[in-house]
Formats: sequence, structure tokens, C-alpha cells
Amino acid sequence: MAEILKRNKALAVNPLKASQPIGASLAFLGIQHAIPMLHGSQGCTAFGKVYFVRHFREPIPLQTTAMDQVSTVMNADENVIEGLKAICEKSSPALIGVPTTGLSETQGTDIKRLVKDFYAAYPEFTHIPVVPVNTPDFSGCLESGYALAVKAVLETLIPSPLPSPSGRGRNVVNVLAGSFLTPGDLEHIKELIEAFGLQPLVLPDLADSLDGHLTEQETSPVTLGGTIVSDIATMGTSLATLVLGHSLCEAADYLHTQTGVPDYRFDSLMGLDAVDAFVSALAKISGKPVPAKIERQRAQLQDAMVDSHFMLGFMRVAIAADPDLLFGFAQLVHEMGGEVVAAVAPARSAILSSVAAAQVAIGDLEDLENTARSNGAQLVISNSHAVETARRLGIPLLRAGFPQYDLLGGYQRLWVGYRGTRQTLFDWANLLVEHGHHETPAYVSVYKRET
Repeated sequence: MAEILKRNKALAVNPLKASQPIGASLAFLGIQHAIPMLHGSQGCTAFGKVYFVRHFREPIPLQTTAMDQVSTVMNADENVIEGLKAICEKSSPALIGVPTTGLSETQGTDIKRLVKDFYAAYPEFTHIPVVPVNTPDFSGCLESGYALAVKAVLETLIPSPLPSPSGRGRNVVNVLAGSFLTPGDLEHIKELIEAFGLQPLVLPDLADSLDGHLTEQETSPVTLGGTIVSDIATMGTSLATLVLGHSLCEAADYLHTQTGVPDYRFDSLMGLDAVDAFVSALAKISGKPVPAKIERQRAQLQDAMVDSHFMLGFMRVAIAADPDLLFGFAQLVHEMGGEVVAAVAPARSAILSSVAAAQVAIGDLEDLENTARSNGAQLVISNSHAVETARRLGIPLLRAGFPQYDLLGGYQRLWVGYRGTRQTLFDWANLLVEHGHHETPAYVSVYKRET
């Protein structure tokens, strides 16, 4: 088990994390005709919107309750109620997500009560689901905010236990998709499920809303594409639920309790063992053999593992990412015979103790840089904020996670499955060879002389 190192400084230097409200907003952006309305100042929403636009390079529908100095001190309840009314009247959304921010949480806002007050004041809008979720940005990270929003959606749309469905024979499989999955990952996962004759019902479905496709509409006040709201209420009649990411365990527990649908849980879909487990589950659920196409993809991955073995067998990697993504990359490094010599996560999570590393620090990119330098890392895996970190270390950076604002197509990158794992191995090997895999970085020699 990895040792978890607590924060040991009073401030973040070169911050790593994206906030919980951004994570919750991302989850709502995977639901068709939905719109997130952040309860906070205009700056809170503008900051998140800039992140999303730079990462996905798409127009992003976000609204705000626009708390100012007066409403912050006195009362911002009216901002929420009138904001919901305005959105319902002007945009007719299928769903409205209302994540809180640090400002409204510090004020002590009871966001769930305000939703009830809104319905009481404007009963004509009770057909539009409003999903409140407490996501203070002074705790957690993007991953935890995303997971809280997914659970809140299920609690709102599946509020009470369903009777045991007699017709659970339909060929639908629920997929609770973690925040570590890109739209490209989700697109491939859906293809794998469909290869077994099953129909995926993905929540949230970013592959349908933020995959980067041109539409006839230049702009839209709500999301275009994503999980259909009415489909979420039918999850209790599916054959099974696939839970992708440890962070969604609480949401999965709720769905299982309410519906009784059996679930299969996967902490990662990177690496031979992890993908084998996923494919085996699909074969079990469908009752069909593994298609020849997927068998061939597995053989291609095995060949790539042999080809890249000599470059990756002793690689020393530094990883900074949200817990689920950190776990997945660390497992793959370990599977290839490498070593994670520096691991940093922005917030605590139960999965961190299972990361394939001696220690995992709760911290920032400064912590990653210091540990990577002292332990002789050869490669950094993190988001675009780590560009300068890798430059100072003199080693390559593989961009992964959120945000990626200096790379086209990062949001669409495929990491999972046999195909995604194969490409990741090739990219790792090429980066190491290009930057002198068999040479000791200069800073390691300096460090050894000094010590």
C-alpha cells in the first residue's frame, strides 16, 4: 500500500487541482439540453468557462447567479430563484445543474432548500429537473465534484427504489463514466460494448456532447448531445451497470440500491489485466464470445508490450493527476516493469492507497518537481500546467488529464482499452528514446555529487 503524505505547507505553489464546481459542471455538460448554473460570483463561472473553452475548443454553456458584494453579505437566495426562472423561460432546458462554489458555501447557502423554494414560487417549471449539489472549491478536486454531480443527478431522477422490473431483458448496459475518461475514451468504450450486441447508456456522455463536432447551430444556450434525461430514469431496467472509476462508487452504490441492477466496477481501463477484466465482463453480460476484432486488438497490445519492453522496463516516472487517473497510469507503469518515483494528487481519495508507488503526496506541482528531481524521474505525466515543471527538470512531458490548453486534440485522446494502452506505450517509448532514455539526466548527476 502506498503511504499517503499530507500537505505540509500553508499554500499551493504552482497549483495542480481544478476545483469541484468545474468538475460538477463537466458532469452536467454530458447531459443533453442541460445547463450548469454555478451559485457564486461571475468570476467563478468565467474562470471555469475559460478552462473549458481552452481545453475543448468549443463554446461552453455556463450560467451564474452572479453574487456581488451586497448579496454575499446580506442574502443571495433570490439570485438562485430568479436565475432558475430566467433560464427556464429563455432556454427551456431539459435539466439545470446548480453547483455551489466556495463563496456560497462560506455564506452557508442551503442550495437544496432554494430549489424547493423555486418550485414553490414557480410551479409551472416543475417539469424541468433542477439538480443541486454542494461542491465547495476549498475542498476536493475536479474528480470529486464530478462524482458528487453524477450522484446528485441519480438522486434527483431516481428518487425512490424501483420495483423489481420483470422486463430486465432489454439489451441496455448502464455506464457510469468517471471524469478521467476523455470523449475519445468514451467513444471507444461504447464501440466495445456494441461489439457484444449491447446498447450502452452512458452517464454523463461527453463523447456525444464535447467530442468536437460541427453543428448547424452556431451557439446554443444548452448542451448539444449527451445523455437524454428521460433515459436516466430507465436505468433500473438495464441488464447491468459498468462503473468506470473508483470515484463513482458512491453513485454506483445509490444506483444499485434504488434499482437492484447488478454492477461491475473497474478502477482503471489501462493495461492488459484491466482491459481483460472489462472485456470478460462484457462477454459474461452478453453471453457472447469475444469478437475476433477485439482478440486481434489484444494481440496487437501484446506485441507493443514486447516491442517497447526494453525502453519501458526500467523507466522512472513522475505523475501528477486526479486520483483515478493517477491510479490508472501508475498501474500501467508497474505492469510494464517501470517505477513511479513521484506521485502527487490534488485531494485525498480511498484509491490513493492502492496506487503502485511507495508514496503519494497530497499537494501541487512544486511537490512533484522536488520529488521527481531527487528521485531521478525520466518522464512527467500531467496536465498542461506541468509544462514548465518538465522544462526545469529537463525531461519530457506527456500531457494527460484536465486542462490541456497548449495541445490540439488532447480532449479526444484515446488512453483506454487495448488500442489506447497500445498507443500510450508507443508514446512513452518514443518520448524516452527521443530524450535519451539511456542517458542519466544532468540534474541527477549534480544531485548525487552534492549529496
